[in-house]
Amino acid sequence: MKTTDRAATSGKIVRIAGPVVGVTGLENAKLYDVVHIGELQLVGEIIRLQGEVVTVQVYEETSGLRLGERVTTTGGPLSVQLGPGLLGQVYDGLQRPLNLLAEEGGAWIPRGLRAAPLSEDRRWHFTPTVEAGDRVGPGEVLGTTPETSRLDHRILVPHGAGGRVVEIRAGDFKIVDPVARIETTDGTRELTMVQTWPVRRPRPVGQRIPARDPLITGTRVIDALFPLAKGGSAIIPGGFGTGKTVLQQALSRWSDVDVVVYIGCGERGNEMAEVLEEFPNLDDPHTGEPLMRRTVLIANTSNMPVAAREASIYTGITIAEYYRDMGYDVLLLADSTSRWGEALREISGRLEEMPGEEGYPAYLGTRIAEFYERAGRAVPNGSGDRTGSVSVVGAVSPPGGDFSEPVTQNSMRAAGAFWGLDYDLSRRRHFPAINWSQSYTLYRFERDGSETDDGWDELVRSAQVLLREEADLLEIVQLVGPDAMSETERLVLFAARMIREDFLQQSALHLIDRFCPPEKTRGLLHAIMTFYQMAGKALREEVSLERIAALPEVAEIARAKELELEIAVEVLEGLADRIGQSFRALAEKEAV
Repeated sequence: MKTTDRAATSGKIVRIAGPVVGVTGLENAKLYDVVHIGELQLVGEIIRLQGEVVTVQVYEETSGLRLGERVTTTGGPLSVQLGPGLLGQVYDGLQRPLNLLAEEGGAWIPRGLRAAPLSEDRRWHFTPTVEAGDRVGPGEVLGTTPETSRLDHRILVPHGAGGRVVEIRAGDFKIVDPVARIETTDGTRELTMVQTWPVRRPRPVGQRIPARDPLITGTRVIDALFPLAKGGSAIIPGGFGTGKTVLQQALSRWSDVDVVVYIGCGERGNEMAEVLEEFPNLDDPHTGEPLMRRTVLIANTSNMPVAAREASIYTGITIAEYYRDMGYDVLLLADSTSRWGEALREISGRLEEMPGEEGYPAYLGTRIAEFYERAGRAVPNGSGDRTGSVSVVGAVSPPGGDFSEPVTQNSMRAAGAFWGLDYDLSRRRHFPAINWSQSYTLYRFERDGSETDDGWDELVRSAQVLLREEADLLEIVQLVGPDAMSETERLVLFAARMIREDFLQQSALHLIDRFCPPEKTRGLLHAIMTFYQMAGKALREEVSLERIAALPEVAEIARAKELELEIAVEVLEGLADRIGQSFRALAEKEAV
C-alpha cells in the first residue's frame, strides 16, 4: 500500500481500544491520511478529527502498543500501486504480496513487515503507441507491455498529467524507469510504467454507458433466468453451506471476462487456503493457461486484523477499475461483504458512535452503495475506441440465512441482480442452490435478431411461469395429496421437475456440465418446453400422462446436460424434432 507524501508530522498515543487508537500532536493531519504507529511502524488510517485528538484505525494487530509511543503521518491517503505485474499476485488487504512476506517472516507474518507490491527489478518490454510531438491527455495509452501471453498491459498517462510528448522510448525497462517525457504547463514531467491511486476515490472515466451486454457465466440458472450485465452488480446471499464460495469460484473460472479480482474478505482461513492452492493449478478455459495469469487474489482472512477488511475491499475495486481503464472487462468477486459490515460495526462501537439497526453504523447503507456504484461499463479517458467494464458480485452471509438483516437489505438496494441461495435446496443437494422464486434481475438486453436469440425471452418467461405454477400446486398437494390433482396439474408438476432437475441443477465438478454455453442452454430449455407444450396438447387429445412420461425422450432430456459441447447443439435440435414425432405417433395410436 503506497501513500502520497505531504509534509509529515508526528504525535503520540493517548488511547488504545483494540484496533482504534487516539493520537495527539498531529496538527497538520488530514482525514484518511496514512500513519505509522509505534516502534513497529504499524499501518493505520485517520478516520476522525476531533479537537486535539486524532482517531486512527490500525490495519495490524495492536497488542503490545503502549501509551506515549510515537505516531507519524505519511502525508497521503491509502493508495495502491498500479502497473505491470499485478496479474498472478496474491496480496493482503494492504497490497502487500503474501509470497514475499512469507519468505521473510514465515507462515505467521510479523507485524510491521513491508514489501513492494510490484517487482522493481523485473524488466518489461515497452512498445510505444504514440510518437514524440503528439499531445496526450489523462488516461491516454502511451504504449503496451505484454503482462501475459494473452493480455497486453496498456501504460496509461496518469490522471492529472497531460501535454506534448517530448521523448518516448521503446525497450526493456523496470517499472520505475522513465519511458516518456511530456511537456506540461508546469514544465517537463517524466512518466514511468507505474502509478498510484487513492483507494477510496473512484477512478474517473470519459463516459459511462449502459450495461447492455450479458456476462456469460456458464451457469444455466444465472444465464437463463437471472442474467448479469457486463458492468452490472449482483449479490449472492446465503447461509452457511449453501454454496456461495463454490459458486463464486465457478464464476471466476468460466465468466467471459479478461481479468478477475477475487477478494477473500474475512473468510475462514481454510476456504482461502483452498482458493490459493486450487487457482494456480486450474487451467483458464478461455486461454488454456493457468487461471492465475488473469487473476489478482486479495486474501484477508477472519484471523487477520478486522480493520484491514475495509482496505481489502477498496484495494480490490481500485485494481479492477485500473484494468477497466485499459479497455478490459473485469469481474470482481467479494467473499464476503458481511464480514466487511461486521468490521464496520466493530470499529463503530470502538468509536462510541450511535448504533443503527442490529448495531451496525448508520452509514452502513452508504458504504455498501458506494462500493457497488463503482461497478459499471465505461469509455475510459483518452482517445481511442476502448470500452471497459467492472462487474461486481458480492457474497453476503446473513446469520441464520435471514435475508431481512441489514447487510443483505442494503446490498439489495444497491445491486442489480439478486441470487438468493436456499438452505433447503442445498440440503436436497440441488446446486447451484439459487432460489428461483426469490431471486431476480433488473438487467434486460437488446437482442440482435440472430437465430440464437430468436424467441429466447418468451421461452424463459414460459419456464418461469411454469415454476410459479408448480409452487402454487405444491401447496395444494400438501393439503389434498397428489391423487386429487387433475392430469393437467400433474403435467405441470412433471414438467417443472424436469426444469429443476434437468436444467437448473448443475454440477460444478462434472467435467462437462460445469460449464454450459448459451447455445446449449437455449437448446436444453427449448427441448423441455417443447415437450411440455406437446404433452399439454396430447392430454387434450386424451393421451394419459403415464404414457407421456414413458416416452424415451424424457430420459434423453435428463442426459442432455452431459452432452459434449461440440455435439450438444446438434443433438438437442434433433431431440426437439424427435419429441414432435413421438407425440404424433402417440396420438395416432390413441386414435386407433
